[in-house]
Amino acid sequence: MKLLLTLLAALITAWSAMAQPAEEKKAEGYIFTDQKIIETTPVKNQNRSGTCWCYSTMTFLESEILRAGGEAIHLSEMWIVRHSFMEKAERYVRMHGSLNFAEGGAAHDVTEGIKKYGIVPFEVYKGLNYGTELPDFHELSAVLKAYLDAVMQAGEKSRRPLSTAWKRGFNALLDEYFGEMPETFTWQGKEYTPQSFAKSLPIDMEDYIDISSFTHHPFYTKFILEVPDNWMWGEVYNLPLEEMMQVVDHALEQGYTLAWGTDVSEKGFSRTKAIGVIPETDPKSMSGTEAERWGQLTAKEREAALYSFDKPGKEREINQQMRQEAFDNYETTDDHGMVIVGTAVDQNGTLYYKVQNSWDTVKPYDGFWYFSKPFVAYKTTDLMVNKKALPKAIAKKLGL
Repeated sequence: MKLLLTLLAALITAWSAMAQPAEEKKAEGYIFTDQKIIETTPVKNQNRSGTCWCYSTMTFLESEILRAGGEAIHLSEMWIVRHSFMEKAERYVRMHGSLNFAEGGAAHDVTEGIKKYGIVPFEVYKGLNYGTELPDFHELSAVLKAYLDAVMQAGEKSRRPLSTAWKRGFNALLDEYFGEMPETFTWQGKEYTPQSFAKSLPIDMEDYIDISSFTHHPFYTKFILEVPDNWMWGEVYNLPLEEMMQVVDHALEQGYTLAWGTDVSEKGFSRTKAIGVIPETDPKSMSGTEAERWGQLTAKEREAALYSFDKPGKEREINQQMRQEAFDNYETTDDHGMVIVGTAVDQNGTLYYKVQNSWDTVKPYDGFWYFSKPFVAYKTTDLMVNKKALPKAIAKKLGL
């Protein structure tokens, strides 16, 4: 009996020794080492509001203030969101409802809004006048759209001009949900208007441009990006894919962040792992035993292997045609905005971009995410960047 117990203990020890390395290998995951990281203000929480475009662009502008030697400041997102709702409402009614009246928007909504209406600190205008500590648009959006639809339906049924009250009524709704807007305020012992406060910041809204890369418009020209959330019909500069990526890399090298419009509906985007990748799925691009093993897997097993995120793997090589096809067939949509703040490498030395999100300081990276270069090349809808961050040769081609 004693001998049997001794043998059993030895077998358990041997099994544990063999199992341990496999477990460690399985749990390896992605290991990132940050390279060049640009200073930004803290991660925000857009909560239950579709205003990532504003949160990301405000963080981008706040990082620009830091880069220019200014103090860290939290600018009011809801100041711009509220003004955007008013402008969007006027255009929605003018277009007889044939416009996307929703919570979404684009980076240029922020810079154009600051040009027109100035800006205030978050503490001056939080825009939370409906009983919550964080943004929650579940009622707000439904009420605003229902009001506008009622205005248009009444006009159509009566065949009479729209009343002179509808804009005042809509503005009253905005006041109730966001709060009345101050004409003047005191900040750090000094009195400002929203316009004078915007002018006091060490940045110029005229410095910021949007770029993209699509073949249905000529390169080195500007075009209106055809996405539903571009209600303002803002223009982007069109660059070949390679040059668009050169802008990203050059800007980061020079210490500039970029506001990033992208699509996170991809299977290679993991909310729990805070990673975005574009795995290679074509066996022809694999080699040797890897291709052989892949060919033996079922479709379900391939899916599980591709998106388990257990370790870095081979990714697709992205080209201009792939980008265009994904945009044309709705595989790439404009569904999220973040800020590219730096670079990192995984345990294999592969480059990634470190990105600041607005979904609170969640694990595993406290609100930051890592996206591979193929993901950014494939899924970028547009980028806002300081035009001073462009490589000189590209700036010249764009006439900047």
